[in-house]
Parts: sequence; C-alpha cells; structure tokens
Amino acid sequence: MSRIQATFDALKQQNRRALIPFFTAGDPHPSLTVPLMHAMVVAGADVIELGVPFSDPMADGPTIQRASERALKQGMSLRGVLNLVSEFRQQDNRTPVVLMGYGNPIEAMGWDAFAQRCAEVGVDGVLTVDFPPEESHDAFEHLQRHGIDPIFLLAPTTEDARVEQVAKLARGYVYYVSLKGVTGAGNLDLSAIEQKLPQLRKHIKLPIGVGFGIRDAVTAQAVAKLCDGVVVGSRIVQEIENSNDATVIANVSALVNELRLAINQA
Repeated sequence: MSRIQATFDALKQQNRRALIPFFTAGDPHPSLTVPLMHAMVVAGADVIELGVPFSDPMADGPTIQRASERALKQGMSLRGVLNLVSEFRQQDNRTPVVLMGYGNPIEAMGWDAFAQRCAEVGVDGVLTVDFPPEESHDAFEHLQRHGIDPIFLLAPTTEDARVEQVAKLARGYVYYVSLKGVTGAGNLDLSAIEQKLPQLRKHIKLPIGVGFGIRDAVTAQAVAKLCDGVVVGSRIVQEIENSNDATVIANVSALVNELRLAINQA
C-alpha cells in the first residue's frame, strides 16, 4: 500500500480530512526547504505537495510564479528537488510527498530515469500540470513501474469523458481545481463545488482534494466539509514571500496549524 493511500485510509477511519500544503522547493532558499517540510508536518500537514520550479508555468498565478523565479535564481533544478526529498526522508518516512510541476524538466531528464529516482528518494506521487490523460500513457507506465502514483487535475469545465479517463489512470488522489483561472485567483463558489463533486464521485473512487483559491481558515473549513482533502498553495507561498529567513518557519507553521485546526472542525 502506498503512503498516500495509507494516509487517506487512516484519515477516513478517523473521519478527518487531509491538509495538503503546497510550496515551491528552493524558495526562499534550498537550505530552508527540508526544515519547512518538517515544520509543516509538525503543524498538521498530512501530504506535502512540493513544487518543482519552472520558468514558464501555465497554471500558476503571480505569487507562485515569483516563488519559482526565486528558486531558479538559487540554482534549484529537478535533480535538486529530488535530492531535497531524499534529505527529508532521512527523518520522515511516513508523510507522503507529491511533486507538482510541468513536463519539460521531466522530459529533459527522461521519464524512466525520473521515475526511478523518485522511487529511490521516496517521492510518492507526481502531478504534471501540462500532461492531460490523453498524453500521459507513457509517463503513466514509467511511474507505475516504479510504484509512483500519477495524480491528475480536474476542473469545473472537465467533461465526463475526460473524468472517465482520469478515473482509469489516476492513483493516490485526484486534485479538483475549484475555480477557472490560475492559482490564487478569484473567489470560491462553494455551491458550485458542492454540485460538482457528486458528479465526479460517480466515476472516481479515489479521494478528491480541492485546491485553488483557498486563502484562509474559514474557507478551508468550508471546503473540507465537501471533499477528502484541502490543498492550500498560494496563501502559504505568500507567507513565505512576506517572511524573512529568521521568521519563515515559525510563520508558515502558525498558518498551517491554523488551517489544521479549522479543517478538524469541519
């Protein structure tokens, strides 16, 4: 059983929802990435989505774009991200880690080499934003061969045929993008999420995490009542951006703990 499945199974038995924070590896500095990961776990994170910085993102809003730019200036690369996961695993062999990014760096490394290295360092899942299910079969085979869960995005505009494809390929959990647009944009329409998720569950048996636009504890709690996991990215990256090296771990820990407590009350 994968770490992701074990985590969601345990949460289900406890009638709890997963908190899935996202931040960009290497931001604000590579030396702070692993300490931030450990701090998030202590503060209540169940799964960590670790962003692989990329120069030409499509789904990321300006906050996460700036984080990628800062990380790239620090010399962060895909291989560097994988090395950081390996360092994290020296102390934590329980918390699932999902890499979230774009296809170009993986294509440059080669999918088989990438999947093999993911397995070696302890990556549990990979979400490639610009790889729709129609284009993911080769990548899926490499990930599956090495026991890595391929994770897919669904959106409010996703048609049933695409949902069925994702249901066949996805492992771990499915990430539902709760609004049209980029990360950190717009205001959530909770009623729209409430209407959409039952439609998705007709096809998808995996846990469903909801992200994009969740910016505070109140919203996180409301979303947690509708799904299996709450993904918070831009708000955490914003906290990192607004902190300095001396305060960033304490500030992010406080934010994650606030979100954890709110989700627990859902």
